[in-house]
This record gives sequence, C-alpha cells and structure tokens, in this order.
Amino acid sequence: MKIGVFDSGYGGLTILDKIRHHLPQYDYLYLGDNARAPYGSRSFECIYRYTLQAVQYLQQQGCRLIILACNTASAKALRTIQQHDIDPAQVRVLGVIRPTVEAAFTNIAPNRHYHFGILATSGTVQSESYCIELEKQFLAAGGQLPFLHIAQQACPLWVPLIESGEHNSAGADYFVHEYLTALLKQDPEIDTILLGCTHYPLLQPKIESELRKLLPERKVHIVAQGDIVAQSLQDYLHRHQDIEACLSRSASCTYLTTDSESKFSDHATIFLSSPVSASRIVL
Repeated sequence: MKIGVFDSGYGGLTILDKIRHHLPQYDYLYLGDNARAPYGSRSFECIYRYTLQAVQYLQQQGCRLIILACNTASAKALRTIQQHDIDPAQVRVLGVIRPTVEAAFTNIAPNRHYHFGILATSGTVQSESYCIELEKQFLAAGGQLPFLHIAQQACPLWVPLIESGEHNSAGADYFVHEYLTALLKQDPEIDTILLGCTHYPLLQPKIESELRKLLPERKVHIVAQGDIVAQSLQDYLHRHQDIEACLSRSASCTYLTTDSESKFSDHATIFLSSPVSASRIVL
C-alpha cells in the first residue's frame, strides 16, 4: 500500500520532497486538487467537502495512510474527517499543524514570555487552528497562557507569487517586507515565526534576510514544516508497526492532478529538484 499525500495545489510538494528524503523506501501517491485551488478563501463546508473527496479517492487507490500536506485542509477539514468520515482500522489521516506546533516548543521555562508569529493563508488564519494548537501544547508543556503571545498575519499574495516563479525575484522583496512589517507591528517581540503554508519555505531565504534588516539586534527562529512533518511521520510509523508493515517499498512516487498534466509538471519543477509527470483525474 502507498502513502497518500494530498494538497489543494502545489505547496504539498515541499512536504512530499522532505518525506521522501527521510523515508525514501516507501511508495507514494501525491494528489493535487489544482483545478479547484486555492482553498484558502473558500468556506469551511467547501474545504471539508473537497478534502473528503480527495481522502476517499486516495483510500480507493489503496492508501491506508494519508497526509494532508495542506495547512488549510488540516485546519478546516482534518478533525471532522477523523471523527466522522473514516474508520481508523481502514485508513489513518494525519495533518501538518500539530507536528509543526509540537516542534515549536522546546523546554518551557516558568515565568518566561513566548512570542509566536504565524504567517499563513487567509483561511488558516481565520480558522485560528494554530492559536488553538499552540495554546493546547503550551499548557500541556506546563506553561501559563498569560505568558503566551500569538500574532497572525495572512499573506494572500505569497502563493501566487511563488506559483508564478517570482519568489526569487527582486519584486518578491516588497511583499515579504510588507507582511513581515505587518506581523511585527502586532508584536515587536516575536521570537519565533511559524510558516503556516507549505509554499512559504521557498520564500524562507528572503524572510530570513528581511528579518535581519528589521531586527538586527536579535535572531528570530523560523519554523518550516517539511523536515518536521517528515520526522513526525517517521516517528508515527515507528509507533504503529501494523500500518508500517502494510506499506509497499519500491521507492516510487505517482503524481495525480485535477488540472492539466502539463501545467502540473511545469509548476512542480518550482517545488521539486527534478521534473515529474502527472496523470489527470476527476474528483
């Protein structure tokens, strides 16, 4: 059986790339719902319905383990699907928000203030999923909520900028500056920034460079999701040997898209180091 990886578009390829780096032996099936992307501005009901359709399709293809490599889908659909739509004895569905938040905390010191910034799509910001998960993990680690500070900033122009291949251009600097300035205006003491969209690692060098200009006196820790999700999956398979034993191992990866195959292949090269071929499906 293959590991299914789903995203509303292309950003999940950054997660898949890291997963395959850490766990190259398994077979993977990637599905991008590119024809209906972006999900970020859609309603909860719409995102839930689209995500469920993708999960059901991947399950029909024999995927017993499915990763929602999409922050919007993880924020707005994962819990409902886990609680109401799947039989965990048949398929497991995991998201990207919880492992990201868990990795953001190290040792919680009493009476120390923690300042988190979230950069994400409008849909993820509106869901407040990162805020909820940060608070839950902070309390579980022994922290007290008055010492936890969270600021969120939606970055609606970053995804189209990246998908148009302009993320390395000088023009991208303006939009990185705009959103980081807006985030730091909410909380100038931010010490950790979570990249809450799987596209954003492609902008990480510019984000780090701009932070050095805006905050030359201190370093802000950037939390990106790829390696974190991959390591979390590795740990999950170690703890669930029954699922791990069912996975096929020929180091293959198949790509599916709901949009044009050629368009997917062209855009995928922005996120992956090598070209890929995709097949078109209808959900």
